[in-house]
Amino acid sequence: MGGAGGMSNLNPFRRPLPGGTMPAVRASLAAALVALVAVLGVAAPGAPPAGPVVLFDQGHGQRFLIGGKGALDLSNFASVVRARGGKTQATKVALTPAALDGVQALVVSGAFDKIRPDEVEAIAAFVEKGGRLAVMIHVEAPVADLLHKFAISVSNGVIREQAGVVGGDPLNFRVTRFGTHPLAKGLDSFAVYGAWALLPTSKTAQAIAVTGPTAWVDLNRNGKLEKGDAVQSFAVVVAGQQGRGGIVAFGDDALFQNKFLKDGNKRLAENLAEWLLGKDPRP
Repeated sequence: MGGAGGMSNLNPFRRPLPGGTMPAVRASLAAALVALVAVLGVAAPGAPPAGPVVLFDQGHGQRFLIGGKGALDLSNFASVVRARGGKTQATKVALTPAALDGVQALVVSGAFDKIRPDEVEAIAAFVEKGGRLAVMIHVEAPVADLLHKFAISVSNGVIREQAGVVGGDPLNFRVTRFGTHPLAKGLDSFAVYGAWALLPTSKTAQAIAVTGPTAWVDLNRNGKLEKGDAVQSFAVVVAGQQGRGGIVAFGDDALFQNKFLKDGNKRLAENLAEWLLGKDPRP
């Protein structure tokens, strides 16, 4: 990624880069089985497969939920996943190997509480075995260690743009530059609303959506573009591989919220749903 204004050598990233009565009995058993299925959410024998499970983490202070109908909730994105054959579930328990057993993909969006080291290891093992992980950042600290595990660093400030600005606020802007990845299929642009910069720190990760070359991070936090700030093209979406699985990280968690799930953001959500389910994006 190239820089501009002689300021691209400044590093905005905090981390180092690196049957008789039997019919009645059977009827009772069947009724009990139906009740058990209703409680546990499992399929009865002979029932059609429920589809791959996409698990949404809601145990780390998340405020924007798949069961909510508010403007900033994720119910519409969950509907996109289900429309493509996935089964969505939410969990508030710790992300342990047991919690991730039988799960196709894990979504960690808008965490406010830190992902603990043991959870990071469990998630890494889940991906290593073939699981897929999507992380959307609201604040960077709770997920920084998790992303670092997958060779992705996060900036210590959000990005401001000078091109493609939405609504006059440089924190909100359209992204139009993409690499080669299923997430970018059929995509012309999408918008972010306060995005952190991401940086791949090994060949196992790659930037797949980046800003323009005059985007900047306010390193001295005075709200002004000055010589001491970092001006360059920044990644806002990074994808990576680990073992048989993969990760995609988004510098923003707003882009899939109900309010913003339209136009290019909806196309991106559709592509993401396909990727989480291990499918190729639809034309």
